[in-house]
Amino acid sequence: MTANRLILGDNLEKLKEIESDSIDLIYADPPFFSNSDYEVIWRNKDGVGDDGEVRSFQDRFAGGMEHYIEWLKERVEEMHRVLKPAGSLFLHCDWHADAYIQIGILDKLFRNNQINKFIWKRSDNRSSISKAARKNYDVIFFYTKSKNYTFNQIFTELSDSSKNIYKNQDEKGFYRFVPLLVSGKRNGVTGKPWRNIDPNKQGKDGMHWVTTHDKLNEYDMQGLIYFPPKGVTPQLKYYLEQSPGVPISEVWDDIKNVSGKEIIGYPTQKPEALLQRIIEMASNEDDIVLDPFVGGGTTVAVADKLKRRWIGIDQSVMAIKVTDFRLKKQKDMFSQEYDLVLRHYDYEKLRNMDAFEFEKWIIGQFGGIHNNKKGGDNGIDGKKDGIPIQVKRSDNIGVNVIKNFWASVQQFDKKLFEKNIKEKKAVGYIIAFSFGKGAIEEVSRLRNKENIIIELKKVSDIVDLGKRPQVSLEANDLSNQEYMFIANAQSKNDIEFFSWDFAHNEKEGFKPDILLDKEGKQKRKLKAGTHHIAVEAVDKQGLDGMDAIKLKVKEVN
Repeated sequence: MTANRLILGDNLEKLKEIESDSIDLIYADPPFFSNSDYEVIWRNKDGVGDDGEVRSFQDRFAGGMEHYIEWLKERVEEMHRVLKPAGSLFLHCDWHADAYIQIGILDKLFRNNQINKFIWKRSDNRSSISKAARKNYDVIFFYTKSKNYTFNQIFTELSDSSKNIYKNQDEKGFYRFVPLLVSGKRNGVTGKPWRNIDPNKQGKDGMHWVTTHDKLNEYDMQGLIYFPPKGVTPQLKYYLEQSPGVPISEVWDDIKNVSGKEIIGYPTQKPEALLQRIIEMASNEDDIVLDPFVGGGTTVAVADKLKRRWIGIDQSVMAIKVTDFRLKKQKDMFSQEYDLVLRHYDYEKLRNMDAFEFEKWIIGQFGGIHNNKKGGDNGIDGKKDGIPIQVKRSDNIGVNVIKNFWASVQQFDKKLFEKNIKEKKAVGYIIAFSFGKGAIEEVSRLRNKENIIIELKKVSDIVDLGKRPQVSLEANDLSNQEYMFIANAQSKNDIEFFSWDFAHNEKEGFKPDILLDKEGKQKRKLKAGTHHIAVEAVDKQGLDGMDAIKLKVKEVN
């Protein structure tokens, strides 16, 4: 499985498709064992919900805590398998099951390779109506597959009281003094005299320099050493701007829960600052980050910004499509391309896709290897197990395509061609949306008369095709430049949710301001001028349809 993939499906099955020892960092935020109403998060007023999320809820809690741990354990087993030897797992949970998860799953699978147990204070709310202190924290376990793991120290900003220590000032800024001699004798170079100061004669039991003489000379040349009056050892000037801050502890009370503009409407959404800390701590640029419970998409959105490759999995259509829109919203010239893997694919989008990109995509879905040539390939676009493949992004393929392909196949690999004829195996594959009567008859003639097998593969044989929702958008003028926008959508699979782009730019594509709207209605007050508004509707298969309008708003006198 390649990186930069957003996948709709059961994470247990999808994890099994990932190669062993291939992932650098996993952040797993499984549903908490809390039985809270928000666990079944996508029910509408008619009681209809996201099928994947409802099914997962039932799977997790049907048999209580023991069943929940069993459900989670088989997934963590796969996570452990796919991690590289230097890889790490961060597992996010709450107090309901943290002890069970640690003892029953993590300590066993990771052989007690626990590095940290982080406590994230997610709320400052002190109100409580129960006879217990408020539980306003989550637990994030940090486990590694081996003792040789990636770790980058993270620092937080100095507090005002810490900054006050830097009370001295010169033309370079504020600084404090740091001792150059510390207690304890040494026999090496740090125990020898420098500038006529013998460290062994300092202090009650002797001292030693904190660094080598060469480094001390370098500090001195830079004017960083202060020689106080006689009887006091030299000290190093350490400037405030040199300090990286305070190394983080296991208690994280400096990252607030999601608020303001960051809110996308997903109930279990985590703040970007939280994932940024984890990803920067335990991975490097170009590493692969996996989130098997992608939810609102924070992990992959942050990983993409930090130049990590990534894989996101969720069985909720809404989770996958909200994440897809979130990635589109933040897309810029530095963003990475990614594959959106659904259970069904939109025929219209595939049919109008760039021909070369479609070749690569469908050959990959077929299990073949694309040749990455845009010309001069003699009609051979790729191969599967050595057998040539030709792709036509067309319907109703004619007989000439078959005849031309046959000629190319014979020249591609003559020995393999003759071998496959002898063994009555396919000598080539042609992939297209549909085939005409003439093409089908010619393939039958070659098989019956000349023992040559060319397999015709319709795109629908390789991936499930669906039809996108039909969407219409209307704007009703209320008063004083305020409008009610209403989206109507039809799909045989039912509509899951809507997303809105109130500054739509056709060249830049759909970049929603509102990611998650279950009603398809939005009230907006607009400034005078021309506005381009677009809405997309997503159905239960993850297929989306769009409509856009151009609206001229006049100034109200």
